[in-house]
Amino acid sequence: MKTVNFYKNDRIMLGVKTEIGILDVEAAANELMITNKSDIPLSIDELLMNREIGQQALMSLVDQALEKNIQSFYSEALLSYGPSVTNPEKIICVGLNYKKHAQESNMSVPKEPLLFSKFNNTLSGHKNKIKLPANSTQVDYEAELAIIMGKQAKNIKKEEALSYVFGFSVSNDLSARDLQFRSSQWLLGKTCDAFTPLGPYLVSHDEIENPNRLSIRSIVNGEVRQDSNTSDMVFNCSEIVSYISEYMTLYPGDVILTGTPAGVIAGYPEDSRVWLKDGDEITIEIENVGQLYNRII
Repeated sequence: MKTVNFYKNDRIMLGVKTEIGILDVEAAANELMITNKSDIPLSIDELLMNREIGQQALMSLVDQALEKNIQSFYSEALLSYGPSVTNPEKIICVGLNYKKHAQESNMSVPKEPLLFSKFNNTLSGHKNKIKLPANSTQVDYEAELAIIMGKQAKNIKKEEALSYVFGFSVSNDLSARDLQFRSSQWLLGKTCDAFTPLGPYLVSHDEIENPNRLSIRSIVNGEVRQDSNTSDMVFNCSEIVSYISEYMTLYPGDVILTGTPAGVIAGYPEDSRVWLKDGDEITIEIENVGQLYNRII
């Protein structure tokens, strides 16, 4: 199942991707005159908290909507997207988690996952415009696979870690390098407003056969900049989730960004670096997960 968040009358609504468009869940329930909506999740938070019952209810709703040919389907091209998850308790990122990216950064491959955090102010959606911070001149892109947690997890084993995952999304871990390296803490350069576009879809775990073997690319103004595979990760998805759960409890909706491959601007020779600027268009592609597009202003 692929869900989306989109804006309608200044509210974020839950939608489900179908072969004929995005089904507006709340509008469909009303149009079908479903009187007992208690099992139907009307938001992504409700779906994440009741994932099995919620997914079954959404699948049933989609079947009824398609069968009765209702009007609550929208073209993806016309939607105003929100981030695929709207209210994570935590956004946890893994640094230097691709071997070739560590090499291009002239840093050692980590022996344990290198963790840092972002906050909800950084969340943004597909097709949203990303405003450059006024006090930075070195903003970079980073294509990343995002893990979205589906169950509370604490001290879980690697072998069972993926059973706690709801699904996956596409993210761009935008980074202001001049702010990031002002100190040994990366926080400032990672947490500017809208610096974590996420989407357009939240793809349920059952649709991704192996998250550790997915092609991942970034494309800037039509030029492929990053072209790799999640198999190049130092620590795979199971290892990351298990490791984090040793130190903090993970909750449904928590977002884990799994690192970026080689090809970022900071990896270029200094005299060849052209940082992101007004008008730049960035597309992040991950196999079977989706394409995330944003324009820099």
